Amino acid sequence: VGVEDKAKHVHEVFSKVAERYDVMNDAMSAGMHRIWKDQLVDTLGPMRGTTIVDLAGGTGDVAFRIMEKLKHQPVP
Repeated sequence: VGVEDKAKHVHEVFSKVAERYDVMNDAMSAGMHRIWKDQLVDTLGPMRGTTIVDLAGGTGDVAFRIMEKLKHQPVP
């Protein structure tokens, strides 16, 4: 893959996998991965103003859980 086509190719591959990512995790973990991710976010205890980086987080569902938790915190 040429450098100019690499980003497009990566996006296409990820888009195909992303649709099935949570389904595969559900099947392999019997749904426990959702509980683990909720527990991870609870353990992290994200607070407004904190920088948290979700690297290689699959479909970004941990980051989305963190954002959802922060939405419900009062603004200082």
